[in-house]
Amino acid sequence: MNEFGVENLVFSSSCTVYGEPDYLPVTEDHPIKQAESPYGFTKQACENMIADCLRSNKLTRVVILRYFNAIGAHSSGLIGELPIGTPNFLVPFITETAAGIREHITIFGDTYNTEDGTCVRDYIHVMDLADAHVRSLLTMCENDRSYTLNVGTGKGSSVLEAIKSFEKVNQLKLNYKIGPKRDGDIEQIYAATDLAEKTLKWKAKYSIDDAMKDAWRWQKNLDRK
Repeated sequence: MNEFGVENLVFSSSCTVYGEPDYLPVTEDHPIKQAESPYGFTKQACENMIADCLRSNKLTRVVILRYFNAIGAHSSGLIGELPIGTPNFLVPFITETAAGIREHITIFGDTYNTEDGTCVRDYIHVMDLADAHVRSLLTMCENDRSYTLNVGTGKGSSVLEAIKSFEKVNQLKLNYKIGPKRDGDIEQIYAATDLAEKTLKWKAKYSIDDAMKDAWRWQKNLDRK
């Protein structure tokens, strides 16, 4: 970046930097906790490196976007998520199960202290996330400032609610079973989005239902190829 004169950066961080939250919704000034996973560790390490680069004037402006759970696809069904091998995220498991690629979805634990016992996440449509990136670039340059911002919907949905959303909007029945809890899984987390909304003049527009419709459209297009 220094060699080619790149001084501005939008970095894809993650809400995993917060660990198991002390309060909900999670704000940007929530303490950063020891990482529960290698993935979380990489995000914390990169945020620290970026801070060092800003202090040493290696970078001029940075927006760190702490993603919550990005899901969905472009509404055309032409651009979407294509995991190589076993998916790491819930929605590809849902769509691949619906397509008959997988026999069932495993829900990791149903005894958490949540309404239905399954983990709660803040699912944000990938197109809302894309819009936040565009707004970040514009705002960073217009204001000549750096920011750290949560990008989510501000609403938590459980794993079971996500599955039910897919079933409802696509009029399909999914085969799922309950499995054991996984070490390091956070019980529930969702974003305080006030700062991003105010700073970027941005707000998530799409619902989890919208994301589930678009994700299934993408999967069906894949299956036709």
